[in-house]
Amino acid sequence: EKAIFKDREEVYPEDDLPVGRFYEPPKEKDLDDPDILSYIPEQLNYVPASKESYFFISDEDPYRIFHILNDKTQGHFSIHGEVTSALDYMLNFLGYENALMGMMTYPDTCKAILQKFTDGVVEMARGLCSQDIDAIKISSPFAGMGFISPELYREFELPYISQIVKAIHQAGKYSYIHTCGSINDRLEMMSESGAAGMECLDPPPIGNVELEEAFERIGDDMFIKGNIDSVNVLLEASDDDLQQDILSRLKTGMKYKGFILSTACSIAPNVKAQRIQLITEIAKKYGQYSQ
Repeated sequence: EKAIFKDREEVYPEDDLPVGRFYEPPKEKDLDDPDILSYIPEQLNYVPASKESYFFISDEDPYRIFHILNDKTQGHFSIHGEVTSALDYMLNFLGYENALMGMMTYPDTCKAILQKFTDGVVEMARGLCSQDIDAIKISSPFAGMGFISPELYREFELPYISQIVKAIHQAGKYSYIHTCGSINDRLEMMSESGAAGMECLDPPPIGNVELEEAFERIGDDMFIKGNIDSVNVLLEASDDDLQQDILSRLKTGMKYKGFILSTACSIAPNVKAQRIQLITEIAKKYGQYSQ
Protein backbone atom coordinates (compact mmCIF):
# COMPACT_ATOMS: atom_id res chain seq x y z
CA GLU A 1 0.00 0.00 0.00
CA LYS A 2 1.15 3.52 -0.73
CA ALA A 3 0.66 6.45 1.67
CA ILE A 4 1.12 9.93 0.22
CA PHE A 5 2.21 12.84 2.42
CA LYS A 6 2.77 16.46 1.43
CA ASP A 7 6.56 16.01 1.22
CA ARG A 8 7.01 12.30 0.49
CA GLU A 9 5.39 8.98 -0.24
CA GLU A 10 5.84 5.74 1.70
CA VAL A 11 5.35 2.22 0.37
CA TYR A 12 4.31 -0.49 2.83
CA PRO A 13 5.12 -4.02 1.60
CA GLU A 14 3.20 -6.89 3.20
CA ASP A 15 6.30 -8.63 4.55
CA ASP A 16 8.92 -5.97 5.15
CA LEU A 17 9.64 -2.54 6.61
CA PRO A 18 8.04 0.55 5.04
CA VAL A 19 10.06 2.18 2.28
CA GLY A 20 9.94 5.97 2.35
CA ARG A 21 10.80 8.03 -0.71
CA PHE A 22 10.91 11.77 -1.23
CA TYR A 23 9.18 13.03 -4.35
CA GLU A 24 12.54 14.63 -5.13
CA PRO A 25 15.53 12.62 -3.85
CA PRO A 26 17.91 14.71 -1.71
CA LYS A 27 20.48 16.37 -3.93
CA GLU A 28 24.13 15.50 -3.40
CA LYS A 29 25.83 18.33 -1.52
CA ASP A 30 28.96 20.09 -2.72
CA LEU A 31 31.69 19.89 -0.08
CA ASP A 32 33.09 23.15 -1.42
CA ASP A 33 29.89 24.98 -0.44
CA PRO A 34 30.74 27.38 2.43
CA ASP A 35 27.12 27.22 3.61
CA ILE A 36 26.93 23.44 3.72
CA LEU A 37 26.27 23.31 7.48
CA SER A 38 23.19 25.50 7.07
CA TYR A 39 21.43 22.67 5.23
CA ILE A 40 21.52 20.49 8.35
CA PRO A 41 18.45 21.07 10.55
CA GLU A 42 19.02 22.12 14.14
CA GLN A 43 16.51 19.50 15.29
CA LEU A 44 16.52 16.12 13.58
CA ASN A 45 13.07 14.74 12.78
CA TYR A 46 14.05 11.70 10.74
CA VAL A 47 16.21 8.59 10.83
CA PRO A 48 18.14 7.60 7.67
CA ALA A 49 17.33 3.89 7.93
CA SER A 50 19.08 3.01 4.66
CA LYS A 51 19.54 4.35 1.13
CA GLU A 52 16.41 6.31 0.14
CA SER A 53 14.53 4.94 3.16
CA TYR A 54 13.61 7.26 6.01
CA PHE A 55 11.74 6.93 9.27
CA PHE A 56 10.08 10.22 10.14
CA ILE A 57 9.44 11.22 13.73
CA SER A 58 6.11 12.71 14.72
CA ASP A 59 6.27 16.32 15.89
CA GLU A 60 3.05 15.91 17.86
CA ASP A 61 3.86 12.74 19.83
CA PRO A 62 7.38 11.43 19.14
CA TYR A 63 7.30 8.95 22.03
CA ARG A 64 3.89 7.40 21.39
CA ILE A 65 5.38 3.95 20.71
CA PHE A 66 6.84 3.79 24.22
CA HIS A 67 3.50 4.63 25.79
CA ILE A 68 1.89 1.82 23.79
CA LEU A 69 4.61 -0.70 24.63
CA ASN A 70 4.67 0.09 28.34
CA ASP A 71 0.91 -0.15 28.49
CA LYS A 72 0.87 -3.53 26.74
CA THR A 73 3.87 -5.12 28.47
CA GLN A 74 3.30 -3.81 32.01
CA GLY A 75 6.97 -4.02 32.92
CA HIS A 76 7.47 -7.64 31.87
CA PHE A 77 9.94 -6.83 29.09
CA SER A 78 12.98 -4.63 28.65
CA ILE A 79 12.13 -1.75 26.30
CA HIS A 80 14.85 0.05 24.37
CA GLY A 81 15.03 3.21 22.30
CA GLU A 82 17.24 3.78 19.28
CA VAL A 83 19.23 6.58 17.70
CA THR A 84 21.45 6.56 14.63
CA SER A 85 25.09 7.58 14.46
CA ALA A 86 26.23 10.85 12.94
CA LEU A 87 28.17 8.86 10.34
CA ASP A 88 24.92 7.46 8.94
CA TYR A 89 23.42 10.93 8.74
CA MET A 90 26.48 12.28 6.95
CA LEU A 91 26.47 9.43 4.40
CA ASN A 92 22.82 10.12 3.70
CA PHE A 93 23.33 13.90 3.62
CA LEU A 94 26.31 13.93 1.25
CA GLY A 95 25.63 10.76 -0.72
CA TYR A 96 27.56 7.60 0.02
CA GLU A 97 30.37 7.90 -2.52
CA ASN A 98 30.70 11.65 -1.98
CA ALA A 99 30.92 11.22 1.80
CA LEU A 100 33.47 8.38 1.68
CA MET A 101 35.65 10.36 -0.72
CA GLY A 102 35.11 13.50 1.36
CA MET A 103 36.68 11.91 4.42
CA MET A 104 39.93 11.80 2.45
CA THR A 105 39.68 15.07 0.50
CA TYR A 106 37.67 17.35 2.84
CA PRO A 107 38.31 15.91 6.31
CA ASP A 108 37.72 19.15 8.24
CA THR A 109 34.40 19.80 6.47
CA CYS A 110 33.30 16.22 7.14
CA LYS A 111 34.18 16.57 10.82
CA ALA A 112 32.14 19.78 11.06
CA ILE A 113 29.19 17.99 9.45
CA LEU A 114 29.59 15.04 11.82
CA GLN A 115 29.66 17.35 14.83
CA LYS A 116 26.46 19.14 13.83
CA PHE A 117 24.66 15.84 13.29
CA THR A 118 26.09 14.57 16.59
CA ASP A 119 24.58 17.57 18.38
CA GLY A 120 21.21 16.68 16.87
CA VAL A 121 21.49 13.00 17.78
CA VAL A 122 22.49 13.89 21.35
CA GLU A 123 19.33 15.97 21.74
CA MET A 124 17.29 13.12 20.28
CA ALA A 125 18.91 10.69 22.75
CA ARG A 126 18.21 12.99 25.70
CA GLY A 127 14.55 13.06 24.70
CA LEU A 128 14.48 9.26 24.61
CA CYS A 129 16.12 9.13 28.02
CA SER A 130 13.13 11.00 29.46
CA GLN A 131 10.96 7.98 28.65
CA ASP A 132 10.39 4.81 30.67
CA ILE A 133 12.97 2.72 28.83
CA ASP A 134 16.00 0.70 29.93
CA ALA A 135 18.60 1.33 27.23
CA ILE A 136 19.29 3.01 23.91
CA LYS A 137 20.81 1.32 20.88
CA ILE A 138 23.12 3.48 18.80
CA SER A 139 22.81 2.15 15.27
CA SER A 140 25.90 2.56 13.10
CA PRO A 141 25.74 -0.07 10.36
CA PHE A 142 28.20 1.64 8.02
CA ALA A 143 31.08 1.75 10.53
CA GLY A 144 32.33 -1.76 9.76
CA MET A 145 35.27 -3.08 7.76
CA GLY A 146 33.31 -3.10 4.51
CA PHE A 147 33.13 0.71 4.46
CA ILE A 148 35.89 2.37 6.47
CA SER A 149 39.33 1.42 7.76
CA PRO A 150 40.27 1.28 11.46
CA GLU A 151 42.12 4.57 11.00
CA LEU A 152 39.04 6.26 9.58
CA TYR A 153 36.90 4.69 12.32
CA ARG A 154 39.07 6.30 14.97
CA GLU A 155 38.98 9.68 13.21
CA PHE A 156 35.41 9.92 11.87
CA GLU A 157 33.32 7.63 14.07
CA LEU A 158 34.75 7.14 17.55
CA PRO A 159 34.86 10.82 18.70
CA TYR A 160 31.23 11.38 17.71
CA ILE A 161 29.63 8.17 18.86
CA SER A 162 31.45 8.62 22.19
CA GLN A 163 29.62 11.94 22.70
CA ILE A 164 26.29 10.19 22.19
CA VAL A 165 27.24 7.44 24.63
CA LYS A 166 28.28 10.01 27.23
CA ALA A 167 25.01 11.93 26.94
CA ILE A 168 22.95 8.75 27.35
CA HIS A 169 24.90 7.63 30.40
CA GLN A 170 24.71 11.08 31.97
CA ALA A 171 20.92 10.83 31.61
CA GLY A 172 20.94 7.59 33.58
CA LYS A 173 20.37 5.06 30.77
CA TYR A 174 22.52 2.32 29.27
CA SER A 175 23.76 2.39 25.68
CA TYR A 176 25.00 -0.18 23.23
CA ILE A 177 26.37 -0.01 19.70
CA HIS A 178 24.97 -1.84 16.70
CA THR A 179 27.36 -2.28 13.77
CA CYS A 180 26.68 -4.94 11.16
CA GLY A 181 29.02 -7.22 9.27
CA SER A 182 32.77 -7.54 9.84
CA ILE A 183 34.09 -5.63 12.85
CA ASN A 184 36.82 -7.94 14.16
CA ASP A 185 39.57 -5.38 13.56
CA ARG A 186 37.88 -2.64 15.66
CA LEU A 187 36.35 -4.32 18.69
CA GLU A 188 38.70 -2.57 21.11
CA MET A 189 38.08 0.82 19.51
CA MET A 190 34.34 0.30 19.79
CA SER A 191 34.77 -0.45 23.48
CA GLU A 192 36.68 2.84 23.87
CA SER A 193 33.41 4.65 23.17
CA GLY A 194 32.33 3.89 26.73
CA ALA A 195 29.17 2.12 25.60
CA ALA A 196 27.86 -0.50 28.00
CA GLY A 197 27.45 -3.13 25.30
CA MET A 198 27.73 -4.18 21.69
CA GLU A 199 25.82 -6.06 19.01
CA CYS A 200 25.60 -7.71 16.34
CA LEU A 201 28.97 -9.51 16.23
CA ASP A 202 27.93 -11.26 13.02
CA PRO A 203 29.69 -14.65 12.82
CA PRO A 204 31.25 -16.06 9.63
CA PRO A 205 30.26 -16.10 6.81
CA ILE A 206 28.18 -12.90 7.11
CA GLY A 207 30.71 -11.31 9.47
CA ASN A 208 34.03 -12.22 11.04
CA VAL A 209 33.53 -12.24 14.82
CA GLU A 210 33.78 -15.42 16.86
CA LEU A 211 31.94 -15.15 20.18
CA GLU A 212 34.69 -16.58 22.40
CA GLU A 213 37.36 -14.32 20.94
CA ALA A 214 35.13 -11.28 21.40
CA PHE A 215 34.65 -12.07 25.09
CA GLU A 216 38.37 -12.58 25.58
CA ARG A 217 39.13 -9.22 23.99
CA ILE A 218 36.36 -6.89 25.24
CA GLY A 219 34.22 -8.97 27.61
CA ASP A 220 35.56 -7.20 30.69
CA ASP A 221 34.47 -3.81 29.35
CA MET A 222 31.13 -4.41 27.61
CA PHE A 223 28.19 -6.76 27.60
CA ILE A 224 27.91 -8.74 24.38
CA LYS A 225 24.62 -9.31 22.62
CA GLY A 226 24.42 -11.88 19.83
CA ASN A 227 25.36 -13.74 17.75
CA ILE A 228 23.08 -16.26 16.01
CA ASP A 229 23.52 -15.99 12.22
CA SER A 230 20.29 -14.34 11.07
CA VAL A 231 20.51 -15.68 7.51
CA ASN A 232 22.27 -19.03 7.33
CA VAL A 233 20.97 -20.30 10.67
CA LEU A 234 17.81 -18.49 11.74
CA LEU A 235 16.28 -18.23 8.27
CA GLU A 236 17.65 -21.22 6.38
CA ALA A 237 18.87 -23.94 8.79
CA SER A 238 16.75 -26.85 10.01
CA ASP A 239 15.16 -26.68 13.46
CA ASP A 240 17.74 -29.18 14.75
CA ASP A 241 20.65 -27.14 13.40
CA LEU A 242 19.13 -23.96 14.82
CA GLN A 243 18.81 -25.62 18.23
CA GLN A 244 22.44 -26.80 18.14
CA ASP A 245 23.60 -23.31 17.18
CA ILE A 246 21.66 -21.73 20.05
CA LEU A 247 23.10 -24.25 22.52
CA SER A 248 26.60 -23.55 21.19
CA ARG A 249 26.15 -19.79 21.69
CA LEU A 250 24.90 -20.36 25.23
CA LYS A 251 27.77 -22.71 26.07
CA THR A 252 30.28 -20.08 24.98
CA GLY A 253 28.57 -16.98 26.30
CA MET A 254 27.73 -18.37 29.72
CA LYS A 255 31.41 -18.92 30.48
CA TYR A 256 31.65 -15.14 30.74
CA LYS A 257 29.71 -12.32 32.36
CA GLY A 258 27.32 -10.03 30.55
CA PHE A 259 26.07 -12.25 27.73
CA ILE A 260 22.70 -11.59 26.08
CA LEU A 261 21.59 -14.29 23.64
CA SER A 262 20.02 -12.88 20.49
CA THR A 263 20.19 -12.96 16.75
CA ALA A 264 23.26 -11.25 15.36
CA CYS A 265 21.51 -8.75 13.11
CA SER A 266 17.91 -8.07 12.11
CA ILE A 267 15.36 -10.86 11.77
CA ALA A 268 14.27 -11.42 8.16
CA PRO A 269 10.51 -10.95 7.60
CA ASN A 270 10.16 -14.54 6.34
CA VAL A 271 11.44 -16.11 9.58
CA LYS A 272 8.52 -17.93 11.20
CA ALA A 273 7.49 -16.83 14.67
CA GLN A 274 8.00 -20.38 15.95
CA ARG A 275 11.74 -20.06 15.26
CA ILE A 276 11.97 -17.05 17.55
CA GLN A 277 9.91 -18.88 20.16
CA LEU A 278 12.40 -21.77 19.98
CA ILE A 279 15.23 -19.40 20.94
CA THR A 280 13.21 -18.26 23.95
CA GLU A 281 12.38 -21.79 25.04
CA ILE A 282 15.97 -23.01 24.81
CA ALA A 283 17.30 -19.92 26.59
CA LYS A 284 14.83 -20.43 29.46
CA LYS A 285 15.72 -24.11 29.73
CA TYR A 286 19.50 -23.99 29.35
CA GLY A 287 20.44 -20.34 29.73
CA GLN A 288 20.32 -19.90 33.48
CA TYR A 289 23.56 -18.87 35.20
CA SER A 290 24.41 -21.10 38.14
CA GLN A 291 24.93 -19.44 41.51
